[in-house]
Amino acid sequence: MSDAPPGTPGTRDPRTLRRWRRHLADERAEAAVYRDLAGRRRGEEREVLLGLVEAEERHAAHWEALLGEEAGPPVRGDARTRVLGFLARHFGSVFVLALVQRAEARSPYARDADATAAMAADERIHGEVVRALATRGRARLSGTFRAAVFGANDGLVSNLSLVLGFAASGAGTRTVLLAGIAGLLAGALSMGAGEYVSVRSQRELLEASTPDPDAHEAVAALDVDANELSLVYRARGVPQEQAEAHAAEVLRGLRPVHRAPAGAAPGDGDEHEAVGTGLGAATSSFAFFASGAVVPVLPYLLGLSGPLAVAVAAGLVGLALLATGAVVGVLSGAPPLRRALRQLAIGFAAAAVTYGLGLLFGTGTG
Repeated sequence: MSDAPPGTPGTRDPRTLRRWRRHLADERAEAAVYRDLAGRRRGEEREVLLGLVEAEERHAAHWEALLGEEAGPPVRGDARTRVLGFLARHFGSVFVLALVQRAEARSPYARDADATAAMAADERIHGEVVRALATRGRARLSGTFRAAVFGANDGLVSNLSLVLGFAASGAGTRTVLLAGIAGLLAGALSMGAGEYVSVRSQRELLEASTPDPDAHEAVAALDVDANELSLVYRARGVPQEQAEAHAAEVLRGLRPVHRAPAGAAPGDGDEHEAVGTGLGAATSSFAFFASGAVVPVLPYLLGLSGPLAVAVAAGLVGLALLATGAVVGVLSGAPPLRRALRQLAIGFAAAAVTYGLGLLFGTGTG
């Protein structure tokens, strides 16, 4: 093997050149992903994403310098990065950011002797930057998304259990179908009503904890020497000295009263946004429970009966459980396959129990 430095043309082995070209292609593709995402954002998020574009282009320049004249024609990035690029161009959603977060976590630079330590560190920080951006998106959809996923999963599992229980008991096809439809309607209405009450109650608790916007009107009449305004900030978790200094500035007219000083943990940010709206959560929960609950009923609606209908219902629900588990895995930054298999195992375990009970207590009547 040659002792020439890495940058000397004509001395590198083909495998090294291929690896460098692959890194170069991936960096260019990742820069394009961030650029496409930035094109669908505004304000601070756009600036952050453009900063990531500059970093990826800097990494690409490193591989270009190593390759020199041997860079050759442009090479396409790997399949994963190309898929991310397609999603970024056409959707630009939190799903893409979650996928990019996982991609950044798999960077090979820490194990690549030709990548600098700064590049490896950059990739780790990029993962945290994308995690923060994805967290913003997760917060914006968490209330409605939670209701949607739980609704779909509950519809799939509960109605499959109901249908299999009736089928195992020996009930006729018509009875199983009616039971499935009744379970769909009852469960969807119950889920929708429960989500509405839950989210409305949660929002009301948050609103009760929000500072009174008209409280500043009392500031002018406060005793400057007693300065009880500092008690407000101390109650919000601000240290005593910082609370007293901030309150004094408010009383002297140097700061607006409604703005808490840095370090005030409770009440920071818009917690209502993460909770969602009662109507949105209820509608989402109703619709997704119904969409999940109809799946195990489909074989009976299509005229199937007996063991074939049971097998088809279980198979369709299994595919749906895998899909919902994978989506949750992607959004949470966890391995999608592991979450999908976990969802499948839990759902089938519940259905197996009710199927066994149906066999145990069934009358065998049709």
